[in-house]
Amino acid sequence: MLFPIGDDNQGRLTTPIVVYTIIAINLAVFLLLQQAGQTPQGERFTYGYSVIPHEITTGTDLTAPVVVPGAPPTIDRRTGRREQPVIPEAPGPNPIYLTLLTSMFMHGGWLHLLGNMLYLWIFGDNIEDNFGHFRFLLFYLICGLVAAFAQIFADPTSIIPSLGASGAIAGVLGAYLIMFPRNRVRNLVFFGFFFTTIELPAVIVLGFWIVIQIVQQYMSSFEFAQSGGVAYMAHIGGFVSGLLLCFIFRSNRQRREPFYYQ
Repeated sequence: MLFPIGDDNQGRLTTPIVVYTIIAINLAVFLLLQQAGQTPQGERFTYGYSVIPHEITTGTDLTAPVVVPGAPPTIDRRTGRREQPVIPEAPGPNPIYLTLLTSMFMHGGWLHLLGNMLYLWIFGDNIEDNFGHFRFLLFYLICGLVAAFAQIFADPTSIIPSLGASGAIAGVLGAYLIMFPRNRVRNLVFFGFFFTTIELPAVIVLGFWIVIQIVQQYMSSFEFAQSGGVAYMAHIGGFVSGLLLCFIFRSNRQRREPFYYQ
């Protein structure tokens, strides 16, 4: 298992203030508004401001608990009775389409949040340095929107909430793959209880990442459609948008380090 922990930042000319600001916003939203999912108020905010395909395709805000259609029943641990899975939907913003934006800055748990912010911190700075601050922010938001629509297109009637910065960050990874394929990326590699660090070219690390997303999306197509979990289609959509948009947003400004790909 590869776990990136850093990359080659030689020749970076600017401070990635947009990357740092996005990380700070994600942390603030998770702690202050979602309240780390530990309170009823935080749970209502999370369900209300996540993007739900059914809400976007119909323009209808789901404000009350909804039974997941076609889902296999679960067993209540307290009563032992079989019950249909219910999603505790909550009121969202007006118009409901704003969830396409708000969901980009929300996360489902600490591991989800910290994993996404680590990837953004590692790979986002070099992209922002090349694009410039405003263009990087615009690029990031567009990739996040494309990722959300990719997930909606995959299942437009789904009532499963989707949230997280993963789609936008996947766009950053796509741009990094095109622009810095030979940059060295430091990785933790686990062998059971043991681990070591190795350096690999970005083309291998990010190529491995997108192959996993494609395989997981293919495998999930054979599982129950409303089971929730990771939105792999959003990852793929964001990654592809980053691959394409980098040709529009990137600058031809030279960097000092030898790994920059023109």
